[in-house]
Amino acid sequence: MNIEEFREYCLQFIDVEECFPFDEKTLVFKVKGKMFALTNLYDPDFKIILKCEAEYSLELRENYSEIQPGYHMNKKYWNTVFMNGNLTDDFIKNLIKLSYTEVFKKIIKKR
Repeated sequence: MNIEEFREYCLQFIDVEECFPFDEKTLVFKVKGKMFALTNLYDPDFKIILKCEAEYSLELRENYSEIQPGYHMNKKYWNTVFMNGNLTDDFIKNLIKLSYTEVFKKIIKKR
């Protein structure tokens, strides 16, 4: 998956917006104003940061070298996914969908 495919996939979910709240290089995807995915547009090593349940985050990190604690994020819930490894597009899409779902269900719960 390249950066454009990542962007297109993130934008297909309901109520998603893309923005640059931190600087001109950090692309952030939000659902209802809450982040669920981000990436640095200018990093030569394409990677994305996604949210996940705490236990599953640990499991992913133990089983995949391409998945590490989220850079500059709460490492209990956020993972950095290196896109130049052996992870399939379908697996990455599932992680993105999981991140979106985790954030969205917390928004719904607060209502």
